[in-house]
Amino acid sequence: MIPPRLVIFAKAAQAGAVKTRLMPALGAQGACLLARQMLAHTLQQARAAQLGAVELCMSPAPDDLAWRDLALPADVVRSAQGEGDLGARMARAVARVTTQQRQPVLLIGTDCPGLSTARLRQAALALERHDAVLVPASDGGYVLLGLKAPCPEIFRQMPWSTAAVATLTLQRLAALHLRVWQGQPLHDIDEPADLVHLPAAFQVANLHKNKQSTAPTNTTQATV
Repeated sequence: MIPPRLVIFAKAAQAGAVKTRLMPALGAQGACLLARQMLAHTLQQARAAQLGAVELCMSPAPDDLAWRDLALPADVVRSAQGEGDLGARMARAVARVTTQQRQPVLLIGTDCPGLSTARLRQAALALERHDAVLVPASDGGYVLLGLKAPCPEIFRQMPWSTAAVATLTLQRLAALHLRVWQGQPLHDIDEPADLVHLPAAFQVANLHKNKQSTAPTNTTQATV
């Protein structure tokens, strides 16, 4: 079985532009610092899973100044998400990996610290025996989607950031007569109430100290 490419969708961490729903609890700077930590954690888990190539699919494009302080390991591939809504960007990434690289693909974001190395390996193994895999999020979305071939139908006109996303995606996969494996639901960290699901290593107390800082300072510097 050809190993999957693990594609991480990420937005540059800039104060006031990322994790905005967490700003009432953490402030702009604290939310930005959390976004940086979550990106570093996701990359660490993805690389540790040793499934195959790890790709960071970036918005804005990798050569944008917003990423200038991000230090990536040499084995992490960089790519641009490109234009369009989230569905269009995800569909394009799936088509590229499955047709050009001729690999299965696991798409993930950076919002779910619970998506551990073990869970990534579990999803990759399930994809060997199924046409698609999906790990739901507790808020009705999903934290991982795996495919072996382009499926643009499952991304079109999707009400992103609503509780209907996972259900509609599963319905569309079923309509295509695909065999789907579902993992255990996990928690995204999007709202203040979600912070209880952060591992202790994320040092939430330190993030709260930044609540008073709301200036849109560039804080993308990180080694991951």
